[in-house]
Amino acid sequence: MSFYGDLRAVLKGPRFRRLFGTRLVSQCADGMYQAGLAGYVFFSPEQHTTAGAVAGAFAALLLPFSVVGPFAGVFIDRWSRRQVLLVAALVKAVLAALTAVMVGTGADGPLFLLAALCLLSVNRFFLAALSAALPHVVPGDRLMMANAVTPSCGTFAAFAGAGIGAGLRILGGDGAGGTALILLAAGGGFAAAGLLAMTLRRAELGPDLTAEPPEVREAVRGVLAGLADGVRHIWARRTAAGALATIGGHRFLYGVSTIMTLLLYNNTFTAGGVAGLAGFSVTLATSAAGYAIGAVATPWATARIRTETWIGGLLAFGCAALLLFGLPFSPVLFPVAGCALGIVAQGVKVSVDTLVQRHVDDAYRGRVFSCYDMLFNAMFVAAAAVAALVVPPSGVSAAVAVAMAAGYAVLSAAWLRPARAARTTHPVRAADAG
Repeated sequence: MSFYGDLRAVLKGPRFRRLFGTRLVSQCADGMYQAGLAGYVFFSPEQHTTAGAVAGAFAALLLPFSVVGPFAGVFIDRWSRRQVLLVAALVKAVLAALTAVMVGTGADGPLFLLAALCLLSVNRFFLAALSAALPHVVPGDRLMMANAVTPSCGTFAAFAGAGIGAGLRILGGDGAGGTALILLAAGGGFAAAGLLAMTLRRAELGPDLTAEPPEVREAVRGVLAGLADGVRHIWARRTAAGALATIGGHRFLYGVSTIMTLLLYNNTFTAGGVAGLAGFSVTLATSAAGYAIGAVATPWATARIRTETWIGGLLAFGCAALLLFGLPFSPVLFPVAGCALGIVAQGVKVSVDTLVQRHVDDAYRGRVFSCYDMLFNAMFVAAAAVAALVVPPSGVSAAVAVAMAAGYAVLSAAWLRPARAARTTHPVRAADAG
């Protein structure tokens, strides 16, 4: 079935449509907010960005997610997931408005970064709740196609939001006023997502509990014990554990490539400022096209070959793309590399999401997906730290590009070898794989 056929199939469910709409509106607002922050933090005209400065900014914005993640999972497995979506969306709306006021009044110091940090941290609750809730609104046999169309369309919505942010930048100008307008519009989007979440009933998205959930204080005390239970649950399910390890490794490599791309467009391909942001946006757009291709191709491919084989093939493609299109460090070829890595990123994520959802119990899904988010962001921060040490300010490093390609090759082999052995010893139909 095609991407649009999959989308039509899952959209037949009214509960899915409501959850889907909540995701799209929120992620569009995410795109606006992140575009406003990126233009303000990374592409100020007077800024000459170094790998260390970029790494520090990413660490400040992403590392707290690794602390929030475990707490989010414990609550998502105890609280109404509909309520988590509602409250998180409204809190984000308030924080977005607050940061807009701070930028507009010139109070863009530590409190501004703290408010932005809190908003992005609350988003962990929102995204983890969306993933944990999905199996409640679609049948199990449609999870693969649902995972292809929902996060993928959410990603497209985020890119669309970034485009809206660029349009608002033209209206508001390059200064603080333009940034404030973007952040305020994003706040309106977050509030709209909260209203959409209210179209779902309070208990409609789980969790499925056999007893009353504990008090909040008791839940907080049990965070570490709950996280340990989640880790043991994953560890006992080899497929889910391997999938999470793969997404962690891929995220590390993708993080290094992102730092390298920012530096190239800020310091080498352009002189930075608006020109750097425009060039980086072109590669971002080609990455969005890659995400679309990965979303369309993954359900089609996994209906015909094993999911393990598809993941391994995608990672091998990533290795080849880095060597062919990234290594020359050409402003003409680099967007092509961005497109290819976008295909890999979305194809691997859709596949991993589905494997994890299929191989963990519902009572643990919140904790597992919070661990997923924690790993996702921690590995990006680790990548930023490594990039600060090994990537020069110009962003040009053949050794780093080759090492990244080797990393993709190793991850690919980890999936292709077991898949080949499984085909040899226990042939199965593609529909039964994964």
